[in-house]
Amino acid sequence: MTNSLFTPFDLGTLTLANRIVMAPMTRSYSPGNVPNDLNVEYYRKRAAGGVGLIITEGTCVGHPAASGYPNVPFFYGKEALAGWKKVVEAVHAEGGKIAPQLWHVGAIRKVGSEPDPEVPGYGPSGLVAPGKKRCHEMSVEDIQECIDAFVEGGIQAKTLGFDGVEIHGAHGYLVDQFFSEELNIRTDEWGGSMENRSRFAVEIIKGIREKCGPEFPIIFRFSQWKQHSYDAKLAKNPEELAQFLEPLVDAGVDIFHASTRRFWEPEFEGSDLNLAGWTQKLTGIPTITVGSVGLDSDFLTAFNPKADGSAPPQDISTLVQRMDNTEFDLVAVGRALIANPEWANMVRDGLEEDLKTFDREMLTQLV
Repeated sequence: MTNSLFTPFDLGTLTLANRIVMAPMTRSYSPGNVPNDLNVEYYRKRAAGGVGLIITEGTCVGHPAASGYPNVPFFYGKEALAGWKKVVEAVHAEGGKIAPQLWHVGAIRKVGSEPDPEVPGYGPSGLVAPGKKRCHEMSVEDIQECIDAFVEGGIQAKTLGFDGVEIHGAHGYLVDQFFSEELNIRTDEWGGSMENRSRFAVEIIKGIREKCGPEFPIIFRFSQWKQHSYDAKLAKNPEELAQFLEPLVDAGVDIFHASTRRFWEPEFEGSDLNLAGWTQKLTGIPTITVGSVGLDSDFLTAFNPKADGSAPPQDISTLVQRMDNTEFDLVAVGRALIANPEWANMVRDGLEEDLKTFDREMLTQLV
């Protein structure tokens, strides 16, 4: 029943043993913002457990306002990069592949955050919510500095031996804030039309492509939902989604990572396709689906027992059937891999009944 999950995936220089991806998950276990031996072992175990591609937790690019949470790893500076080099070597030693997720939190950052507590959040229009201007409104120079920071992250990823790079363009962080009609109300070339609001992401992708070459895989993660609104819609219909995706394809995206809370939910009325399915259909670009894969509760109820549990989770057979129908190419697994480092190998070997159930208490340690 799970055969299609365990077929190889080839895209240019990227060859994966199977279709299982470790989803990026912020763990906050990097004191001093430097990956340590605990982080190395954490990723090594998932590679040894059979994951085809690991996408790291969000790693902050080299900009003073990129970080918004304590103990998250940075992707700049001698010590942090040396720590990531050890992670790459450990994953490769187990036969795995790995890409860092490059991240800037934007307006979500609060004063007092690492590394400089005096630095405020940055946003395209200084808005933290519609009508609430409470952070630094980015100048054109600020925008270019942030683009350069992402591009430098891509260069370092290639230099360190990573197998690709993912740009975090989802969940209401900086890249996604530029996409937003509510948070980006600029009247220059960085705001207004969908084309202008996408320019920030496009320039990041173009820059990485130019500096890292045509063969270095670029993954782009995007979402409809935001941290402040699970019902948000970047694109209300397939036509708007196509308009959003086309410039990103032209800029050089190799794989789209379509973030949803529940992989089994259709994105638009009149079709069973989820967001990854629509993305693949509209672009022809390989896609990663994600959202409560391998769990017995969905995204919200796993963290908040009082949340709406009206959407019962779907089992692996549903996922595989949709993959067999070529709806998407790769499957990202998150919390199930926190509970079970060997999740991929156990599913391959038919040991689903032996899998541990994810519990929030598991987030209190990095193992």
